Amino acid sequence: MAKKSIRDVPVKGKMVFVRNDFNVPLDAAARITDDTRIRASLPTIRHLSENGARIVCASHLGRPKGEVIPDCSLAPVARRLGELLGKPVQFCPETVGAKAEKAKAKLKAGQVLLLENLRFHPGETKNDPAFAAELAKGIDLYVDDAFGACHRAHASIDAITRCVPLAVAGLLLKKEIDSLRLAADTPTHPYLVILGGAKVSDKLPLLNHLLTKADAILVGGAMAYTFLKARGMHVGYSKVEDECIETCLDILRRAEEKGVRFLLPCDHIAATKAEANITVRIIRPGEEIPGEMIGLDIGPETAELYKAEIGRASLVFWNGPMGVFEVETFAGGTMEIAAALAASKATTIVGGGDSVAAVNRAGVAERISHISTGGGASLEFLAGDRLPGIEALAEA
Repeated sequence: MAKKSIRDVPVKGKMVFVRNDFNVPLDAAARITDDTRIRASLPTIRHLSENGARIVCASHLGRPKGEVIPDCSLAPVARRLGELLGKPVQFCPETVGAKAEKAKAKLKAGQVLLLENLRFHPGETKNDPAFAAELAKGIDLYVDDAFGACHRAHASIDAITRCVPLAVAGLLLKKEIDSLRLAADTPTHPYLVILGGAKVSDKLPLLNHLLTKADAILVGGAMAYTFLKARGMHVGYSKVEDECIETCLDILRRAEEKGVRFLLPCDHIAATKAEANITVRIIRPGEEIPGEMIGLDIGPETAELYKAEIGRASLVFWNGPMGVFEVETFAGGTMEIAAALAASKATTIVGGGDSVAAVNRAGVAERISHISTGGGASLEFLAGDRLPGIEALAEA
């Protein structure tokens, strides 16, 4: 797992291809609404620039599926990256071809060029060697700094590493590996995992792996209702994956056998719809959710129980909100968890877009030990899977 990073190799005078994760949200006017991922890229780009490299940045944005979709252009990212770096960032409206090669050739030491969206080319997601070879033209060093895409065997992540003299990790990717390895391989105890979100099925590999690592697992969000139904509770109109009922029973059985405390919500905030200003009902411990209602957030007793568990932990990993936190009426549980993590003395790791949005919304991001830039990638890493983008890099 130990990989070389840009701090381990000379970069002066080299043409460096940096695979970034600039998959940022844009509004209808193509304005960036959250530049967290761009900010996260700055240490690597600054290191390369200050040490005399010529920097070619590349990323995907959205899912254009091999077609040129103007709404997915990286032009707004180039402007914002330039503002954050405090110097111009050149932008090429193509990814490969004559214009891209001309733009690369004009680069001087310390300058930065951003290519257009990699996924405008069908070869990207197909891991096409020919497309990778085009990307690699004139490149002396490949740097992967896109942890959020490392679980994808795409051309700019996997195939390109076989077309360049050397492939190493950027500073962001190195930090992700070091931080998540702590939770995946050598956790300190008590180790607490908090999982939320919509689907149990999305978390099954992670849950199976964590049963061998964690001391306690707390579950919230819609996925909790599949577990609760498996236990025989009537959950009303709450979202349930019936096909996962038997799997949930098996997870609960194995958790008990291994001595892993597996906590589910004991009370709930319910309503007939996930809408603001709607009448809500607190479903108390021992009560069941009426047939016409949906569980949309953990209740106050569950929040207190979960906060007490956080207070006892030495290491906490959190992925997934406790409810429909996008609607203020059902954001309370998620916000309380975010605040409890920030107040904790534990090492705290937050992964997944919704969880990251939650700590930012709660204003506590600066008090979290590590916020992962990868949602699916962090889950696969913690589940013990090998990620193509990491496997392809040079060993330290």
